[in-house]
Amino acid sequence: MTANEQIFRIPIPLRWSDMDGFQHVNNARYLTFLEQARIEWFETIDEPWVTETAAPVVASATLNFKRPIEYPARLFAELFTERLGNSSVVIGHRIVAEDGTLHCDGHVVMVWIDRRSGASTALPECVRRAAAQLAQDS
Repeated sequence: MTANEQIFRIPIPLRWSDMDGFQHVNNARYLTFLEQARIEWFETIDEPWVTETAAPVVASATLNFKRPIEYPARLFAELFTERLGNSSVVIGHRIVAEDGTLHCDGHVVMVWIDRRSGASTALPECVRRAAAQLAQDS
């Protein structure tokens, strides 16, 4: 992410049940944290981003684990747009601690599909506008 890109940032409430036997957050929870951040971002869009005919699916998810998260911690998920396509958006993500420690980065590719056929379909204009906002120069 460059200094000029916008981000969507939410706090991640860490629960004791997020921990694993090695006394740090289980790696699978990172995907759950980022999923919640994406849903919260989508919910800021004033128009329907899911309809009876079209919906998003995760086509790819990349997580680069940088540093384990130990309980307790004050965490944030940060999202930003890496790329807009015809039927997809690549959403960059990070999980950071309150002090700025980077715990994870990567991206997901979200593809909008026709719910009947499963084929890709055009990215909804409301999502395109919102994603462009997350990538615009400040």
